[in-house]
This record gives sequence, C-alpha cells and structure tokens, in this order.
Amino acid sequence: MQARYRFDRMEVAGSLGDLGTLLPMSIGMILINGLNPTGIFFSIGLFYVLSGLYFGIPVSVQPMKIISAYAIATAMTPAQITASAGIMGVVLLLVGLTNATAVIEKFTPKAVVRGVQLSTGVLLMAQGVNFMAGTTKFQVLRQLAEPYLHVQSIGLIPVGLLIGIAGGVLTLLLLDNRKVPAGLFILVSGLGIGALFGTHEGFGQLKIGFYPPHLMPLGFPGRVDFSFALFALVIPQLPMTFGNAVVANADLSREYFGQQARKASYRALAVSMGLSNLLSFLLGGIPLCHGAGGLAAHYRFGARSAGSNLIIGGLFLVLALVLGVHALSIVYLIPMAVWGVLLLFAGSQLALTALETQTRKELFVALIILGITLASNLAIGFIAGIGVAFGMKSEKLTV
Repeated sequence: MQARYRFDRMEVAGSLGDLGTLLPMSIGMILINGLNPTGIFFSIGLFYVLSGLYFGIPVSVQPMKIISAYAIATAMTPAQITASAGIMGVVLLLVGLTNATAVIEKFTPKAVVRGVQLSTGVLLMAQGVNFMAGTTKFQVLRQLAEPYLHVQSIGLIPVGLLIGIAGGVLTLLLLDNRKVPAGLFILVSGLGIGALFGTHEGFGQLKIGFYPPHLMPLGFPGRVDFSFALFALVIPQLPMTFGNAVVANADLSREYFGQQARKASYRALAVSMGLSNLLSFLLGGIPLCHGAGGLAAHYRFGARSAGSNLIIGGLFLVLALVLGVHALSIVYLIPMAVWGVLLLFAGSQLALTALETQTRKELFVALIILGITLASNLAIGFIAGIGVAFGMKSEKLTV
C-alpha cells in the first residue's frame, strides 16, 4: 500500500501536472470576466488541501469546463459566474446528501464511463495542440500565440510550436524518470524561458504582503444573475459534472489506487464539490470540480499520494495570500506552449483508459460518445451514451 502522504520530487512533479487546464481557464476569467485573483487562487488552494486530507489520495481540482468556456467566450459578468458557483454548490450538496448518486451509479454502464474518459482525453489533447499552435480563444483575443514572450517566431517557425515539440520529446524521454520528473522539468524549463525572453508583465508592480480573501468581493449576485446562470450555465454543465467529475473520476480513482480510493465514492465526490463551490461563491471564485482528466494528469506525472494535493494546494494558498493580484506575474512567465504539452500528455493518459473496454459493443458505445462530444459537447455525449449502452444490451443488435 502506498504511503498516504509523500513529499518527494515525483509528488511535486505530479502536483503540477494539471496546471495546463486549471491556470489558463482561471486566468481567462480573471482577465476577460474581471474575477478576483485572490478569491480564485485561495479557493482552489483550500479545495486541493482539504480534498487531499479527506480522500487520502491525489484528487484533482479543475474549473467546470462548460461554464468556464462559455463565460470566457461571451464575456459574462462576474456576478453571473459566481451565481453559477453558488447554484452548483447547492445542487451537488443536495445530490450527495440525499444519496441520489446511488441512482447515477446504478444506471451508468461501464462503457459510458470509458466513453466519457476517452472523450475528455481527446478534448484535452486537442486543447493542448491549440495552445502550442496559438489558436485558443485566449491567445486569439490577445492576438499573439505567446502573449508574454518577446520572441514570437524563430525564422518562419512560431516559437510556440518549437517549445511544444521540444517539450513533447523531452516529456516522452522523461516520463518514467524518477530522478528528473517530466512535469517538473518542463515547468521549470518554461519558467526559465519566461525569465530570459518574457515580457515580465506586472513585475514592476509586484509587491509581497498579506492579501486575505474577502467575502463577496464583487457583491452579491442579483435575482436576474441567478436565473441566467441556472439556465445558461448550470443546466448544461450538470450532465458533464456527473459524467466526468463523479462517475469517471470515481472509477479512475479505484483503478489507480484500489482500496486506498474507498473514500472517493460518488456521494463523497458530489458533497466535496458542493462544499467547494459554496466556498468559491462566497469568495468570488469560479465553479470547481474533480475532473477525471485532472486526476490522470496528476497520476501520469508522478503523483501517488495525497502529498501532491498538499503541495499544489499550499502553492496556490501562498500565491493568494502573499502575492494577491500580483500572483499573475509569476504565472505569465510560463509560455502557453508549456501548458499545451501538459494537456497533451494528460489527455493521452485519460484517453488510453478506453483500452479497458471488454467487448466490441462497449468500444462502440465509447466511440459514439466521442463522436457526439466532438460534434456537440460532453454533456450530450454522456446522456446519449447511456441510451446507446442500454440499447446494446439487446442480442438483436450487433456491431
């Protein structure tokens, strides 16, 4: 049995594995939607620490992707985003406390779980490539592939592609190296590139101090904000949250950690996310979840104990409390292509769980979910997948 807490270099590397998803979306909502950095980083850090202490295994913390992506794309107000966190908190807490998750567990076939994991993995890989190519919404809005680097190309080749290719090759070479962990090496290298060639945005105003979070820093959302958030954000997000952050995440936890993951039940994960979103709501943060993709990223880059949660959670708490809004200056040092490398390998790790399908019918269900997800979104893919999976139980249907 693995030790409950370890703090070696592999745990440090694994703790950083999911930053490719977490930071770009968080920064997008800070810059585009005007959310408070201290509230976001503090709630993320506390969620990481408390999750690690309770579950006793690596547990991911991620922005809710449908809410985050839509909020950034449409430049929603801070009140609408924090309102969605409050509603999600109440809904998930009720689902967990009433044990409605038992119904979800009973009626979610294994093939659907694999389909959600495959689809999430492919989406993460595609997003990673977009970061390297400079085609994410954030990079397009800034009109630069690497907004925080002075150098944008070497000859005719975009610098992001060069960083991405070099980072990918180095990651492959170091993935199983315990002396030089891949994730840690890639991030430290990224910081080095930023230090040498970065714009050093915000460094002139960098000031170390004590910046405690405040309750409702942007005010309490109005009735209209809650109504809008419910229909535009929460309802589309819920199926994906149940499919990826509850069902797929619990399954992956058991696959990776066996009996040590006994606390990572559907019910516990729902309650955990419910409480974290209520906290995020009060601190002006963003909707948060436990994503299977994040867990795969932490695991692939070396996390094997809850120590990784305490490491990354502590880092976010320090950034929030010691640097406050100035914490972004440190984050800006790391090139976008580095986040892309982390996303690419995290996604591939999750997508490879599709190899666990037992039959052609199960693989067919997983591929149907992937196809629908790519054409629409994961929420619709999850719902449709359940219907297809139950239909495939008929002996009259073959693939």
